[in-house]
Amino acid sequence: MSDESKRPPHDLGGLAGGPIDTDEHEPTFWEQRIDALQVLLGDKVRRIIDTAELRRGIESLGPEAYDTLSYYERWAASIAAVLVEKGVVTEGELDRRAAEIRARREGAQ
Repeated sequence: MSDESKRPPHDLGGLAGGPIDTDEHEPTFWEQRIDALQVLLGDKVRRIIDTAELRRGIESLGPEAYDTLSYYERWAASIAAVLVEKGVVTEGELDRRAAEIRARREGAQ
């Protein structure tokens, strides 16, 4: 097995990365919500998820997920995984809520 295949998907050190998009963009509504959720979950009152746990969750995404998810989608996946891990919510609860949101969105189209 080569050193390249042993690397986790987030470890790009020393690899050619191609051009970097430095254009600023206005965060979307849902991106702002994910950012706010992380701030609330990690504040001094709640202390539910810290930065290290968020990073661990992101870094534990498999290569396919890591390479296809956007920055805030990675955050959302990590937050969900840590909340399930800590017993704050269940996967079933998250799945039901996601189904409700999808149904509402499909009904609006």
